[in-house]
Amino acid sequence: MERHRFKITEEDAGERFDRCFANRLSDVSRSRIKTLIKEGHAQYNGETLDEPNHRVKPGDTMEITIPAAEPAIPRPEHIPLNVVFEDDQLLVVDKAAGMVVHPAAGNWKGTMVNALIAHCGDSLSGIGGVRRPGIVHRLDKLTSGLMVVAKTDLAHRSLSRAFADHGRTGKLERRYIALVWGTPERSRGTIHTNIGRKSEQRQRMAVVAEGGKEAITHYQFLEPLGGEKDGAAAPKADAIASIVECRLETGRTHQIRVHMAHIGYPLIGDPVYGSGFKSKMEILADDARTAVLQLNRQALHASVLGFSHPISNESLLFESQMPIDMKIIVDQF
Repeated sequence: MERHRFKITEEDAGERFDRCFANRLSDVSRSRIKTLIKEGHAQYNGETLDEPNHRVKPGDTMEITIPAAEPAIPRPEHIPLNVVFEDDQLLVVDKAAGMVVHPAAGNWKGTMVNALIAHCGDSLSGIGGVRRPGIVHRLDKLTSGLMVVAKTDLAHRSLSRAFADHGRTGKLERRYIALVWGTPERSRGTIHTNIGRKSEQRQRMAVVAEGGKEAITHYQFLEPLGGEKDGAAAPKADAIASIVECRLETGRTHQIRVHMAHIGYPLIGDPVYGSGFKSKMEILADDARTAVLQLNRQALHASVLGFSHPISNESLLFESQMPIDMKIIVDQF
């Protein structure tokens, strides 16, 4: 791995970010530099910047990391997978939090794809692309829960159509359990917005007034945490947190995390969108505070996954219980 850091001079004023690097790194092509910037390997004034055409200013600093060469094709790795269903067309995996789904910049090894190649052998070859064999949808690295993986081209085409259509004309059900700060004012509701990348922080998503993509999340309050409980399945105004079920009608990047934060109830442990995290922590009992600090991820779990089998057309429905790290938090509130 090579790291190069430069200070921008007066001669660079108004120059493109990628061209500035290319002018200084004669042994690296501009197209390679552009790719590295888009993959998040470059920083501008200490912050990641993935826009090659950004115009630089004198006195600012820029830095780029050139990773060591990696094999173009993911290699099999014998990593344990929790397979809850498998036949000759597909398999359903209960993904652990912390596992990246497919190889990308900074995560070329130890991914679910590496594990799947070892588990399935040559049967995944070429299905869905070299870097994403069999993958028809994904979960964030720090989100746990159910995923379906295609083992044949036929299954990949069928499942990809279902996910692209969001189940509007066929069977597709995706439900998540989330632990959120506060308690929604209504027992259930629908969040319907557009979601796009933040202009100033391209790694983050946000609700946007113009552009972006349509995003629809249906949520339902399940249980208060930390407030007075009387057994009724209704929000409690004094609850510190809540268990909420979210059902996706679309599948945008970080959709549930962005939507719940947008209506004022960010996910517990969310390092990016959990704006109320620190203030809420101060009023927790010691055991609850410790449980939250030990979570080290957003409290989000893909608990229900349903779809039609691509060959038999049989309705398949899978459920996964709340994982232990989230359950510990619930027990301590």
